[in-house]
Amino acid sequence: MKIMSINTGSSSLKFSLFDMDNNELIASGLFERVTIKGSFYTIKYHGEKIYEEVEMPNHTVAVKILLDRLVTKGIIQSLDEIGAVGHRLVHGADKYDHSVIITDEVVEDLRRFSDLAPLHNPANILGIEAAREVLPNVPMVGVFDTAFHQTMDRVSYMYPVPYEWYEKYKVRKYGFHGTSHCYISKQIPKLLGRDEYKAIICHLGSGGSLSAVRDGKCVDTSMGFTPLPGIMMGTRSGDIDPSIIPFIAKKENKTADEVVNELNKKSGFLGLTEKYSDFRDVYAGVEAGDEKCILAFNKYVRTVVNYIAMYYVELGGVDAICFTAGLGENAIPARKAIVEKLACLGIKLDEEKNNTRGETVEISADDSSVRLFVIPTNEELMIATDTYDLLKK
Repeated sequence: MKIMSINTGSSSLKFSLFDMDNNELIASGLFERVTIKGSFYTIKYHGEKIYEEVEMPNHTVAVKILLDRLVTKGIIQSLDEIGAVGHRLVHGADKYDHSVIITDEVVEDLRRFSDLAPLHNPANILGIEAAREVLPNVPMVGVFDTAFHQTMDRVSYMYPVPYEWYEKYKVRKYGFHGTSHCYISKQIPKLLGRDEYKAIICHLGSGGSLSAVRDGKCVDTSMGFTPLPGIMMGTRSGDIDPSIIPFIAKKENKTADEVVNELNKKSGFLGLTEKYSDFRDVYAGVEAGDEKCILAFNKYVRTVVNYIAMYYVELGGVDAICFTAGLGENAIPARKAIVEKLACLGIKLDEEKNNTRGETVEISADDSSVRLFVIPTNEELMIATDTYDLLKK
């Protein structure tokens, strides 16, 4: 069975097409600037690459172009070969703790939950509607970013705020990047050689989150009601004193929403360096002696280390710490700096093994108290696998 995974943004559409009979990636690509002038797409398949600039006024047009190119380029012979489409859905609130076949009820729930993820859920709905219009007889499956974290207990997910906020408005910790955390949690038993384990997964990218995992189930995670809290990120602040929001709103004559927007889009690396949101640029600044880049790097490392330390205690020790996503898989100096801060726990890095990017490898020293791994994430394959498994039932 061939399954397509789709990740829809407000002006983008990312896809991967898999042959699930042998877990083979057939093609992948990204459609950018959808609904915006100057839209274009890239499709990669069999070592070849297609690039074309073409106007895409909406997501339905983008999906139609995608499917047309798959057939006209001979990537597939017919649209009938597509057995299902799996959609990345960001927020399922506390209703969805697993992937589901998308029905009208699911779409309505996504609309209702949109105020919990205003940047993401409406875009996800656009992707569903576009795929349904073009492939009306193909099953659609929703894979929720929040689902993996639904195994957290009440002590982990409840905030110490008026309880009626939870009852009225579902104010609680949800967690994000769940598809990535889930994928990594399934790789850990293969590396440890057993199903019982305690691990900390560090999904470190432009956005970043950590999760404490016991035997494949999430115990706690660093993001919360929204993807803003937790560790410092590319443009997001991570944890701050919430009283800063009304203070700055008053001083700068801004609304609370405007301040939160700056915490989401103008903070983190970008906020502290005042010029860089990408870790590669920040670290180049570190090497050049830029004081603000050095501050940002050290602050980032500290926020990650603090969460690792907290989850180490919460789990009662750990068997593995795993680094994944763009920064986690590729930022050799960041991994080194993080692990060095964990020396008091007997955690040690093998610097030669750490000199690697984008491949699954153990990077801990032989005498480390905890095994350290770099594991490339594959959210698209996780979406396709969940879709395949659900339809087989």
